[in-house]
Amino acid sequence: MKTQLFKRLLLFSTLLSCTWSLSSYTFSLTETKGLKDYYEKYFPIGVAITPANINGADRQMILQHFNSITAENAMKMGPLHPEESHFYWKNADSIVAFGITNKLKIRGHCLVWHTQAPRWLFRGADGKFVSKEILLARLKNHINTVVSRYKGKIYAWDVVNEVIDDDTAYFRKTPLFEIAGEEFMEQAFRYAHQADPKAILFYNDYNTENPVKREKIYRMLKKLLSRGVPIHGIGLQAHWSVNTPSREELEKSIKMFSSLGLTIQFTELDISVYTGNQGGQIIRGQRDTTAAVFTKEMEEKQLEKYRMVFEVFRKYKKNISGVTFWNLSDRYSWLDNRGKKNFPLLFDTNLQPKKAYYEVIRF
Repeated sequence: MKTQLFKRLLLFSTLLSCTWSLSSYTFSLTETKGLKDYYEKYFPIGVAITPANINGADRQMILQHFNSITAENAMKMGPLHPEESHFYWKNADSIVAFGITNKLKIRGHCLVWHTQAPRWLFRGADGKFVSKEILLARLKNHINTVVSRYKGKIYAWDVVNEVIDDDTAYFRKTPLFEIAGEEFMEQAFRYAHQADPKAILFYNDYNTENPVKREKIYRMLKKLLSRGVPIHGIGLQAHWSVNTPSREELEKSIKMFSSLGLTIQFTELDISVYTGNQGGQIIRGQRDTTAAVFTKEMEEKQLEKYRMVFEVFRKYKKNISGVTFWNLSDRYSWLDNRGKKNFPLLFDTNLQPKKAYYEVIRF
């Protein structure tokens, strides 16, 4: 009798702790495993966060699902170093402290980027562009100060971000190149390496699966490596859409960049439910007032894309040293800032797993 009663109680307890949906997905209401646990034998799973994410429900979600973090904006030069004589450390420090306290890997993003760069970097008191020597001296001071502050705490840095043009030109026409040409690239990596010789240094860019842009990035990296520049990895941003990239182009990119001896990280993963430039955001200045609804068609296309890209990630696990999602859930995404609500992540606006989540963990 006692044995039968125990079995019935055990069955009842199991039923209470589980829920079943019509889509055949089964999960426990008391589930404690997260993305990082399913990918423990593959690569770290990261997320880009803000100081607001390190408290409340977001905090618990980060700790359950991720073992790596990146500051979404707090370490970019504009927010961190708005004036030549002043660094604003509060937000960056809070994210680093959160990572250290919870034994998370911390990526630094990013040391040099033409966007979100303060005006003082490029111009003198007369409003004109400074000389190459002054620009490089300012870059060196910024990089040395930031990297030295977090030495031994941040294991990897996106040193230079997005210098390759999307169209017919080779390099983007930015103040960095107008003043210093290609030399600023080389020097930025050397400054970072001098400040922390143990840090893993990345070049970071998007649309890396586009054949034309991919070839230009490859050519640039090969040239820098031939000069002995300390570049250790490439960050493939992975701002994708439900339509792109194809499996073939994704695999080509992994193989091509791996052939340079570089480690690969997918640094800013999200999959837009819309199509368009850089993974699907609506072009700046355009507005779409259509009601934001995550439709069944969007859901199916997105889960198929997530399934495919993680199949590729697992296939090339020896070449990949990290995958980072760009934002935590659909509650907030940087893609929302382009006109209408996007739904690019694995967790919905209520912080609950979407069907795509189960496609990623079921293998």
